[in-house]
Amino acid sequence: MGSIIITDQEYKKFRIFLEAQCGIVLGDNKQYLVRSRLTPLITKFNVASLSELLRNVAIDSNRDLRAAAVDAMTTNETLWFRDNYPFTVLSEKILPEITSVNRLIKIWSSASSSGWEPYSIAMTILESQGNDPGIFPSIFITATDISNSMLDLCRAGIYDTLALERGLSLQRRQDFFINLGNGRMKIKDNVKRLIDFRLHNLMKSYVSLGKFDVVFCRNVLIYFSIGMRSQVLDQIANTLNPGGYLFLGASESLSGLTDRFEMIHCNPGIVYQLK
Repeated sequence: MGSIIITDQEYKKFRIFLEAQCGIVLGDNKQYLVRSRLTPLITKFNVASLSELLRNVAIDSNRDLRAAAVDAMTTNETLWFRDNYPFTVLSEKILPEITSVNRLIKIWSSASSSGWEPYSIAMTILESQGNDPGIFPSIFITATDISNSMLDLCRAGIYDTLALERGLSLQRRQDFFINLGNGRMKIKDNVKRLIDFRLHNLMKSYVSLGKFDVVFCRNVLIYFSIGMRSQVLDQIANTLNPGGYLFLGASESLSGLTDRFEMIHCNPGIVYQLK
């Protein structure tokens, strides 16, 4: 395999490329991350070195390589029912509030990663409907991600049992998954049917997505520049129906970014409501 050294100039150019493509801002000393994520692409795209690969990434005509580089740099670490409280708030506060709306209720998981968040939302909805059958209107989830490979994983809905132990109770594994054997389980069709997985870049237009009542944009903004965060939040506000709700990650805040939302303390947790 070719050289895996990254010069300062190569790193600078790649940082500019990555931010332009997907809004992710790399720090000054993240060369090790670029090396670890992109080195496997040397063999896949049959280039002599990481330096050559980085040069090729900058060429607009090399679309497959550019897409693969962005895909490789996208952070996909997540958990089932991550932080718990958003799903409790959805079940105990938001869903009961919107039962009187006589139309399709739409929820958006804006960075679906490996599918654990949108599937957690779907399980929450099914559990809520099971606890109080007949009162909930039709609910549909749109789940988007910038990575085609992650979306393929989401649509398949097949996970190893070790992955399912990361935040998913035994009861939920029994209720919502089919055991395929060989340490693999598949999400049931009644969960899948609630979700449409789509490719979407948060830096692009949101118009084609339509309107939503609830948006999950969790642990995404932390990777963006301040300006990009404000832009994303403004576009999310435009996609929400009046009084719609936004969930952010536990370490994320709207402070200094937008004044279009009101913070709602839910005990536990926080959700933001469109003013």
